[in-house]
Amino acid sequence: MKVAVSGVLSLAVTLFGLLLFTFLLTTLSPVDPALRIAGDHASESSLAQVRSDLGLDQPWPSRFGHYLNNLRQGDLGVSITSGQPVLDGLSRALPATLELATLAILLGSSLGLSLGLLAAWRPGGWVDALVRLFSLIGYSVPIFWLGLLMLLLFYARLQWAGGPGRLDDVFLYTLEFPSGLMLWDTWRSGDSGALANAFGHLVLPVLVLAFYSMAGICRMTRSALLGEMGKEYVVTALAKGAGRGRVLLRHVLPNVAGTLVIVVALSYAALLEGSILTETVFAWPGIGRYLTTALFAGDVPAILGSTLLIGLCFVVINGIADVLAGMIDPRTRSVS
Repeated sequence: MKVAVSGVLSLAVTLFGLLLFTFLLTTLSPVDPALRIAGDHASESSLAQVRSDLGLDQPWPSRFGHYLNNLRQGDLGVSITSGQPVLDGLSRALPATLELATLAILLGSSLGLSLGLLAAWRPGGWVDALVRLFSLIGYSVPIFWLGLLMLLLFYARLQWAGGPGRLDDVFLYTLEFPSGLMLWDTWRSGDSGALANAFGHLVLPVLVLAFYSMAGICRMTRSALLGEMGKEYVVTALAKGAGRGRVLLRHVLPNVAGTLVIVVALSYAALLEGSILTETVFAWPGIGRYLTTALFAGDVPAILGSTLLIGLCFVVINGIADVLAGMIDPRTRSVS
């Protein structure tokens, strides 16, 4: 019970601090939302009226307190740019990011864990060198550059994959998408052409994010396995004639499974919050693009709502990972 209460309090304090920090940053932004709404040629009286309507003429503690009071009632405010409730905008953007990040982490973690295992099996060999080089490239290549390169090559030139967006317009206006998950909704509709089109649009952004997450998971997997391989029980087993591959799979891997669960979960959370550049390059209408639009417009309610949702996703995923890791390996539970 104490652990649950402590977790809830920690979540509340973390989200409050995140909101306060973000709110303070928005007050320092040079972007004037009133000028965005009224236009560059608006008079001072018009700008003053817009600022009054938005509450921008009040001191920031008063505005922040008003926001928290509305948040307590489930009201995230109204977007300055779209004029629609922030909650509605986020509810439309979240499924797009979840679909993209989930497929990317499934592919990235599968490759990362497998390559990390191969590298740890024969450390110092040519396979290990290739895997480390591959993961280093994944860390070093700018994600927006990789996205643009793949768009130019596989969409514009070769036309092997879909372009920007989630679906071609011909399907957007003829089908319904109740869940917001394009693969699921097009599959439920029974339209194989729409399903193939949705999959084609997912291929490139998923590959870009999977390549990025694979690099981190691969390095952490290799490091965790090699660290465990140096322990006394492993050295003893190898000295008795047990095969390295057998020891690695049957003894070492289960002992680091809890750590790897946390690594994959944190990578997933990082994809949810770090897909801004990828969603911008591929015109993907997810949380990252929603936040980018809000930042350029100085849309404080949308910025705070996006930050709150991203922070909540990160904390919840991290909490679930801690529970799963504790079930797999009680030692991680005692450490956390």
